[in-house]
Amino acid sequence: MKTNTNQNINVGVDTGKFQLDIYIRPLDIYFTVKNDEIGIAEAIKKIKIHSPNRIFEATGRLEMPFIIACAKANLPFVIANPIHIKRFAGAIGQRAKTDKLDAQLIAHYGEAIKPTLSTLKPDIMQTMSDLVARRNQLLVMQTMEKNRLQILPKELISTIKPILAAFKNQIEKIENKILKLIESCPEYSAKNTILQSMKGIGKIAAASIISNLPELGYMSNKEAGALVGVAPMNRESGRYKGLRKIQGGRHQVRTVLYMAMMSAIQSNPVFKSTYQRLVAAGKPKKVALIACVRKMIVILNSMLRDGVMWEAPKV
Repeated sequence: MKTNTNQNINVGVDTGKFQLDIYIRPLDIYFTVKNDEIGIAEAIKKIKIHSPNRIFEATGRLEMPFIIACAKANLPFVIANPIHIKRFAGAIGQRAKTDKLDAQLIAHYGEAIKPTLSTLKPDIMQTMSDLVARRNQLLVMQTMEKNRLQILPKELISTIKPILAAFKNQIEKIENKILKLIESCPEYSAKNTILQSMKGIGKIAAASIISNLPELGYMSNKEAGALVGVAPMNRESGRYKGLRKIQGGRHQVRTVLYMAMMSAIQSNPVFKSTYQRLVAAGKPKKVALIACVRKMIVILNSMLRDGVMWEAPKV
């Protein structure tokens, strides 16, 4: 039965790995569900009864099924920046921390601040991710055909050129589709503008970050580096101390950013000087590039978090 009320209903959701802690303000309703398909369906059903004005999820992990379920149920949701939530807690003097208190805090933040509703659409995000992945596949096949031009006899070159033309045509079509998807969503468009303000980040790198790394801007710099897989991991056991190596992370984004850095060390004075300094210090070129990528992702995380454009440090 639907609740008839003129109250401003705000729902705070504290997302854990195994459960969702949910608080509905000002009705003082608190409940938990498992963070799985059944639990999420139960949560959506309970929340919908109260016709909320806003539902707040403060981790920014848009791939989480709960956000997708909210979008499919046409429920108004906001992706709240956890740093803003933490600052709000300090402003109201909240020091204690439990799952229930976190959910209450998120709902209280929503009621007090009333941030703009999110316009993000998970289906668009998935489509864009698929398009970026397909573009990468075509680029790999295009490179393979170009390499064959170097080894095949001249009489067979005519069999390769039409294929290369087809690859180029399809890549251009995919890039146009990606741009249209970004333009269709104000939040994507705003992110795209901020990301591309950094020299070295082009339209495809920006699209890859938006679709495959939606958390960027909602996490610490250390977490950002680890999520992309450019944070060096220790390899130590007893007396053994191996070289630190990168591992894990989202390889799609890492590959795109690696290519973006190849451009950035030529056009962006900040990364150019960092790269040259590391190489001069004896670091292998690949290690220096990865270090620059880590620096790039940290800066981009800060830019998206604060909503500011790139500005090179003054010398």
